[in-house]
Amino acid sequence: MNYYVEPARQIPVMLQTEVLVVGGGPSGIAAAIAAARQGIPTTLIERYGCYGGMMTTAGVESIAWWRHESTVEANGLAREIEETARKMGATAPEPQSLSQAINAEKFKLVADVMLEQAGVQRVLHITAVDVIKEQNKITGVITESKSGRQAILAQVIIDCTGDADIAAFAGAPFHKRSKEDLMCVTTVFSCSNVNKNRFMTHIKETQPKYGDWGADEENKNWSYDIHDSCKAMFSPYLGKVFAKGKSAGMIPANVTLGGSWSTVTDYGDANYLNVVSIPAVDCTDVLDLTRAEIDGRKQAMQAIEVLKKYLPGFENAELKNFGMTVGTRESRHIIGRCRITGDDICHQGRHADSIGVFPEFIDGNGRLQLPLKPHYFQIPYGSLVPQNVENLLVCGRAIDADDFAYATIRNMGCCIVTGEGAGVAAAVALQSATGVSQVNIHDVQARLEASGVKVF
Repeated sequence: MNYYVEPARQIPVMLQTEVLVVGGGPSGIAAAIAAARQGIPTTLIERYGCYGGMMTTAGVESIAWWRHESTVEANGLAREIEETARKMGATAPEPQSLSQAINAEKFKLVADVMLEQAGVQRVLHITAVDVIKEQNKITGVITESKSGRQAILAQVIIDCTGDADIAAFAGAPFHKRSKEDLMCVTTVFSCSNVNKNRFMTHIKETQPKYGDWGADEENKNWSYDIHDSCKAMFSPYLGKVFAKGKSAGMIPANVTLGGSWSTVTDYGDANYLNVVSIPAVDCTDVLDLTRAEIDGRKQAMQAIEVLKKYLPGFENAELKNFGMTVGTRESRHIIGRCRITGDDICHQGRHADSIGVFPEFIDGNGRLQLPLKPHYFQIPYGSLVPQNVENLLVCGRAIDADDFAYATIRNMGCCIVTGEGAGVAAAVALQSATGVSQVNIHDVQARLEASGVKVF
């Protein structure tokens, strides 16, 4: 590899803040709101032109599609965000659960309102590209934007990039599986001109269920080990349609289509079609992301042709839009002070430094189990605290978790729980003049509980 030595130069300081949250997805929104509500000056920066992360940029509708009658959750901001979106007319009933499907476009406004009401300073269209470090303490980030190369200084930084970018820039240790083992990325798309009545009649007649996942001979790549408790439950599954398309030669041999639908409006928009899965993509490699975006759009159009031919109600369907960016699931996750394991997920793991709970829910790496019983695990604060770097917390899907647990903690609902915990912890650390790695966890837990979070 060739290198260019960048000349030293003075970088203007764009702003100074007490808490800087990098990345405006679900965990970033929660972290910023939580810190600001504790009376701490907080800034949230985001590389795109809106907040919401995978909800708004990729078009993922539901943050709680796993919710059922006996599901135990942390509540707090995870429920508040969903409920606020509902009150603002930005949701519709999610078809397979007791949750709300989020309207991707309207949620941009919901996020704006919630952040403004909390008093969060917001900067969009800006990307963090490096960190400012003094020995092992991170004191700011270097950014690039249309305003040029600038610095933002902060006393605590919360990495909500999803890919642990800030932690990696700071030299914190992290783990990333081989490209071939990483979970697939997805091009989410929407269709218009769908005959809802005809489509829903077909669904009622065929009664798709979770047990159908991976049951199609032509779609063996879409293979899941479904827990017996949910095999007979309704699922918005579309695999059988694509098995027909594969048999008819409409889908190339090296392409696997299969997945689900979500809301269909009365005026014929199917707003969340999650059927494209692209393997072997490193979300931290710009060339891989480029390939995924291009291949994903091509495969989405192949999927639409199959839907038009084989799915009743979609005969006249047309592409409405692609997500703004490919939907990502997995890349780096930090090596923290504590790791969430598969044993935690499946056997109700308990931790003295818990910052919230999440249900016993598994979705990924070839397994599915819904939280139909009131079983849950506790999320340890130590999984947010990177090693070898001070003044930094990491939230969302980049926290410390083993390969099995990763399939659970990547869920947006869980990301919000970690964000809220980090935001409160940052406030406690600043108000008590301690580092985030030495924060009084009992104070953090008490404040979270006062905000309606189920900590234990």
